[in-house]
Amino acid sequence: MIKRWLTGIFLIVVLLTVIIKASPAIFTVIITIFIIGGVWEYNKIVFGKGFLKEKIGIYIFAIVIPAVVLFGTSQLLVSVLTFCFISVFILFLWSVKEETFDVMLVAKVIFGIMYIPLLTSHFIMLRLLENGAYWILFILLTAIVGDTAGLYVGKYFGKNKLSLLVSPGKTIEGTIGLVVGSVLGCMVFSYFFLPEISQVHIFIISFVGSIIGQLGDLCESAIKRNYGLKDASSLLPGHGGLLDRMDSLIFIAPFVYYYLIFVIG
Repeated sequence: MIKRWLTGIFLIVVLLTVIIKASPAIFTVIITIFIIGGVWEYNKIVFGKGFLKEKIGIYIFAIVIPAVVLFGTSQLLVSVLTFCFISVFILFLWSVKEETFDVMLVAKVIFGIMYIPLLTSHFIMLRLLENGAYWILFILLTAIVGDTAGLYVGKYFGKNKLSLLVSPGKTIEGTIGLVVGSVLGCMVFSYFFLPEISQVHIFIISFVGSIIGQLGDLCESAIKRNYGLKDASSLLPGHGGLLDRMDSLIFIAPFVYYYLIFVIG
């Protein structure tokens, strides 16, 4: 627990500095580094040893997609993702050398590209919006306060398992604590830093966002569980790997971004 808190405090200080002080270009570079780290863990989990072409393919798009988000348009992003699907399938087809082959390799590559580079790049999209830095802090608060509240509520009051087969440690009581903690934390934050946004919107975003974040956590747990792993890596002492910290965030960020674009406007 001490390692968890020390690592968490260090990460929060670094993230706050980057979010508030860094230019959009520097912010994109930092996000790209996180994406590459997440891709490294994903490749290690899903592919293991070998499969060099597949791994390189994901790394390439891990760099291209954030750059397109920063410098390009939505049409260019869609075209890049379309090219991604076509090129991955064609390269796989050319590499078939046996009568029996596993087409799931294509799915693993495309899923890896969509799951980590695309979802995480929504932080760059948010950074480019008005008050984008505050909305990124809002998302971090949703995850961090909720995760902390859920951890301690689940530890002391948790009795009913949320999803025993996917994540045995999570409880329904802990999830309720997570949602309540997220909503309260976000409403206090928005009162001081996003006063122009209706508290009704803040409640909806934080309530739905905290649930989506929990589901993102469970989705990443399902991937690890499928390959018999507890943590994505040991990169962050007390926390596991980057994906173990990013799992909820990369689900919340797209929801917040599109809510701002299509609902709040």
